Amino acid sequence: MDLEVKGIAASPRRQTQLLSRGKKCQGWRPDTSAARGPRPPEVPCLDLGKLGDSDDEDGNSYVPCSRSFPHTHSLNSSSDWRTSLEMPRGQHLPSQQRTLPENLPTPTDKYKQKYRQYEADMKEEYKQYSERTAEKKRNHLQCPEASVKGSQFEDGHNDDRTALDEKALLQQCYTSKPYNTQHNMRKSEAEDVAAEKKKQAVVEQVMLDQLCRAVISDPEQSTRGDVSKEAHGHLGLGTAPVRFRKRTLHETKIRTKSGLTENMLSNKLRFDSRIISRNGRDACRDLIGFFFTCDRSLTVYEFRQFGKNRTNALPFIQKGVYHHQRGQKKGEAYDLSDFYIGANLTFQSVDHNLPKSIKQNPILTLRVIGIDEAAMDFLKGSSLKFNQEYSEQLIDDGRVFKKIQGMLRKTLSKRGVRVVTGLGKYFRHIDKNGNGFLSQADFKEALKLFHLEVSEQDFESLWLILDDSKSDKVDYGEFIHAIAGEMNEYRKAFVRKAYMKLDFNKTGSVPMVDIRKCYCAKKHPLVLAGKATEEEIKLSFLETLGESCSNPEEVSYSEFEDYYEGLSIGITDDDDFVNILRNPWGI
Repeated sequence: MDLEVKGIAASPRRQTQLLSRGKKCQGWRPDTSAARGPRPPEVPCLDLGKLGDSDDEDGNSYVPCSRSFPHTHSLNSSSDWRTSLEMPRGQHLPSQQRTLPENLPTPTDKYKQKYRQYEADMKEEYKQYSERTAEKKRNHLQCPEASVKGSQFEDGHNDDRTALDEKALLQQCYTSKPYNTQHNMRKSEAEDVAAEKKKQAVVEQVMLDQLCRAVISDPEQSTRGDVSKEAHGHLGLGTAPVRFRKRTLHETKIRTKSGLTENMLSNKLRFDSRIISRNGRDACRDLIGFFFTCDRSLTVYEFRQFGKNRTNALPFIQKGVYHHQRGQKKGEAYDLSDFYIGANLTFQSVDHNLPKSIKQNPILTLRVIGIDEAAMDFLKGSSLKFNQEYSEQLIDDGRVFKKIQGMLRKTLSKRGVRVVTGLGKYFRHIDKNGNGFLSQADFKEALKLFHLEVSEQDFESLWLILDDSKSDKVDYGEFIHAIAGEMNEYRKAFVRKAYMKLDFNKTGSVPMVDIRKCYCAKKHPLVLAGKATEEEIKLSFLETLGESCSNPEEVSYSEFEDYYEGLSIGITDDDDFVNILRNPWGI
C-alpha cells in the first residue's frame, strides 16, 4: 500500500509510477478531452425520445426524473466512455451546469392525471393513518368505563359507589386486543382443529359402543334352553348364569328386534353441554351429547384426557328415552325442538351412575352451549313433526325477567360486581343445609339489604316463575340470574377457560396465591400510560375478588363466575369482555 505523508510532496519518480499505473488499471482517471474518440459499437446509443408516455403502459409506468446530468462533450474513445460511466454522477459537471435537456418531451395529460390521482391517494391514506393512530392512542391511554379514584360518572352522581366499586371497574379497561391479528388467527385455528378432532373421536366411540352393545346386550340373545335350565337350577357346577357370562359378537345372532343399524344411528344431532353446578370440577366437565331421531333417545359422553397423549370418551348419561323434569314440559319426552343454544336438559340424578358431588342435587341440569347446525338443518327438513313454537307462558315469563332486569340495570351498572358477588356470599352464608335452596323471606331480606327495589307485584310474578315445583324454595343461583341477568354462553366459555387454566389440578378451588402469580397487569391502559403500576392494579383486583370469597385464602368456581357476572353487566360488546379475560390471564 502506498501511503503519502501529509506535508511531504511525492518525488517526481513516484508521480510517474502513479500515472503509468493509472493507465493500466480501471479506476479514477483524469477527465481530459484530448484522448477522447468515437463511441465504440458495443455501447448502445441513448435515445431520450423513448422516455415519453405510451398508451400501452400500465399504472406502474416509468416516471422520468425532473433533473438530468447529460454529457456535453463528445465521447471519442472507449477508454473515455468507460471513464465517464465509472465517475460519480455529481462529478460529470459543475453544479451550475445541471440543466434539463432540450430534447426531453413535456409530460402528457395522461401522466399529469396519474400524478394528481397518486397525490390525492397519498393524502387520503396519510389522513386515515393519522386518524387510526390517534384513535389507538386514545384507546390505550384512556379507560372507556372506569377511571381512577374520585372520578365522576356522566350523570354526575357518585353517592352509591364505593372505593371497592372503583377498583372493580378498573378491570373494564382491558378492551384493547392483547395480540396481533395473525397470532389470534393462528391460535383460534389451532383451537378449532383440536376441538374438531375431539368431537370426531367422541362420535366414533359412540357409534362403536351403540352398534356393539345393542346386539350383545339384547335379551333375545339368550337361548330358551339356557333360560329354562337356569330357571329350574339344572345348570352345571362350572357354568355361570347367563347374565354373568361374557358374550362375544360372533356367538350371537345378529338380527334382533331392538338392534340398531348404522343407518338409523347416523340420523343424530350432536350438541355440546355443561353442568350447571357451583362445583368447579363438575362445571368444567367437557360433555358432548347426541340425540337420535330414530327412537327419540339421547346419550351424553364425557371427553377425558389422561396425561398428554391418552384420551378417552366415557358414557356420562346412558342412551335412553328421557323426559323433562322441570318447566312447562315436565313429564314430556325430549324431541328435536328442545335442543338449541341455552336450552336446559334435566335428569333424575339417582337414575344414573354419577359422581357424589352431582348426586347431592336430585335434579341434574345440563345447559346446551353448542349445536351442530348442519345436522340440525338436515333433521329439520326430514322431520315432519318439528315445531319450535314458544308458548304464550314462556313469552310472558321472559317479559317479567326483562322488566325486573331493566329496572335494576342502572343500579347494577355502577356497582354490579359488589352486588352480584355480595348476594352470592350472603346466600352461601345463610344456606345452612348447603343445597342451594332458600325461602321467599330470605330473598326479600336480601333485596332489602342490598338496596334493590323490586315492587311486591313483580316479586310475586318472579316467584311464580322460579318456583315451578311449588316447593316454596328456589335455587339462589337462578334467583340472581333472574334479577341481574346472565352472561351468554360465548362469554361463559372464556370464564371457564380462564378458571381451568388456574385450576389445573381440577380440585374445584384455586388458592389465592396461584391467582396472584397468574394475574398479569402489563396490558392495563393505566399501566401503559404510566398512571398506575402493575402491583396497584393487581392488588385492586385481588381485593375485589377476595371480598366475594367465603374463605379469603381460596376462590371457588362459583365465586370466580359471580365476579365476572357482575363485571359483565356494564359491558355490551362480547369482544371487549373477552379481552378483559385474555389480557390478564393470557388465554
